[in-house]
Amino acid sequence: MTETAYIPLIDMQGVRNREREATQQVASEIYRACTTSGFFYIRNHGVPAEIIERAQAAARKFFAHPPEVKRQAAVNHRHRGFNALGDATMYQATRPDFKEFFSIGLELPEDDPTVLAGEALRGPNNWPAFMPELRPALYEYYEALGACGADLLRVVALSLGIGEDFFVDKYTKRLQRTQMVYYPAQDPQSEADQFGVAPHTDYGCITLLWQDNIGGLQVRELGSNNWIDAPPIDGTLVINVGDLLARWSNDRFQSTMHRVINRSGRERYSIATFYDPDYRAVVDPRGLGVDAAHAKHEPVAAGDYILGRINASMGYRKKLQQAAS
Repeated sequence: MTETAYIPLIDMQGVRNREREATQQVASEIYRACTTSGFFYIRNHGVPAEIIERAQAAARKFFAHPPEVKRQAAVNHRHRGFNALGDATMYQATRPDFKEFFSIGLELPEDDPTVLAGEALRGPNNWPAFMPELRPALYEYYEALGACGADLLRVVALSLGIGEDFFVDKYTKRLQRTQMVYYPAQDPQSEADQFGVAPHTDYGCITLLWQDNIGGLQVRELGSNNWIDAPPIDGTLVINVGDLLARWSNDRFQSTMHRVINRSGRERYSIATFYDPDYRAVVDPRGLGVDAAHAKHEPVAAGDYILGRINASMGYRKKLQQAAS
């Protein structure tokens, strides 16, 4: 299988080789994908298979621990650490997502200037003491996906008719987050409104997803509103546009609803990377050449937008806000 009926498969080899003609072709393909489905697969993405293998093996080992052990690395105010079943409820969802996940971000020491300044979501990661091998495996993956994300945004910029380096200075201290996600086997007869992840759009710029071979990811087709499977394809990552990139592009790019339903009867694993800019990066369509009269969105700080969305969907964040009020 090379592609779905709706979600194209794009080869990144020429981009990684810095081949001008191939890069322009990929830019055209990405523009077409981002203005139609908002989703695409990439192959020859440059993330070594052994790095992916180490990360997914570490994820399986981590989630196999009992809940009381995993809670030793429970999510903290920086949105780093373990989230148990029931911790996340997507907007408009009637039930919490049927998943567990573990989140990391850019590793920053306590004396980093942005941490000392109190910038939200910043600081050291909340690594589990009971599994020291998780840190090298997952952070190696984090860095490799960051490099892949930078390649992608270089081509995204070209596809939007701006200089390929447009996004570089917006990512000097990126707000990238990577999540290992575990979906327990879900009862095939479970309620229709019970999802692994309920229908939602992603918050940031671009998402890079590794998924195992179980399946369950679905994308809502824009024309018909039908749900289309995004099945696993060996050697690929799934890429989708987030809300911030849709805003930045003045809605030329589509931030598409998607969901996960795991009724396979088996456990499902994925690793999602949200490749997002600096907290204070200003997301403004005027910066991409849109004149003020036609700009559909006001400028917004990337971090403020992302933090607002996290606060609205994560149960522990709501408790923190209630305690502070």
